[in-house]
Amino acid sequence: MKFGVVTFPGSNCDQDMIDTLRNGLGCNTISLWHKDRDLQGVDMVVLPGGFSYGDYLRSGAIASYSPIMEEVKSHASKGGYVLGVCNGFQILTETQLLKGALLHNSSHKFICKNVHLGVSSKSSPITQSLEEKRIFKIPIAHGEGRFYTDDETLKSLNDNGQVMFRYVDNFGNSSHESNPNGSIDNIAGISNYEGNVMGMMPHPERASDKNLLNTDGLALFQSVLNSRS
Repeated sequence: MKFGVVTFPGSNCDQDMIDTLRNGLGCNTISLWHKDRDLQGVDMVVLPGGFSYGDYLRSGAIASYSPIMEEVKSHASKGGYVLGVCNGFQILTETQLLKGALLHNSSHKFICKNVHLGVSSKSSPITQSLEEKRIFKIPIAHGEGRFYTDDETLKSLNDNGQVMFRYVDNFGNSSHESNPNGSIDNIAGISNYEGNVMGMMPHPERASDKNLLNTDGLALFQSVLNSRS
C-alpha cells in the first residue's frame, strides 16, 4: 500500500507521519507538496497535523484551497483513502469532505496531553481491525479540536456508523470528565458515509514508537493495511 503525506506551509507533523509509515510500518511513503497536481498513484493521502498557513481565518480554511486538495477530492470520490489528523481533520471539514466543524476548545486553551480513545464503529478502515473493547492511549495537541455539528447530522453520523472514536476514560467510559475539549457526544474522529475519508484529532503517529513508550497508534495504521490485504 502506497501512502502520500501532504506538507502545507505550517505543517509540523508531516515528518513524524512519514517516519511512522515508512520506518515504523515499512510502507512505501512519499512526500507531497500542497501545490502538487499529481498524487503519484498513492492509495492513501494523509493530511498531517500542524498549523497550515498559521491557522489564519480558521484552522484549515486556507489550506482547503491549496491546489492539491482538488486532487484529494477527486481521489476520495473514486474511493481512495484519505486520512486527516488534527489540522488535517480541520482541513477535511473545511473542504466538506467530512461533516461538522472543529471549534475552539471549550477551555479556550491549547491542550497537549495523552487521552484515551474507545472504538465507536468498525465501518472505517482505521477501525475495522481494532478490538472493540480495547482502550487506546493517543496524544492530542490542539487549540481548535471541539467537534461540533447540528442535531440532524449528529444523528446521521451515529446511525450510519460514521463516528470512529470517542474520548473515554481508562475504563472505557465516555463522560464529561473524559472529554478534553468539549466535543459534542465526546467525538474524537469520524468518517464520511462511504468510510474511505477519515478524520481524527488525536495523533496516532505520536504513539507509534517504542522509544516513546507508547505504540498504541500502530494498531490504527495496521488496521488500514489490513483493509487492503
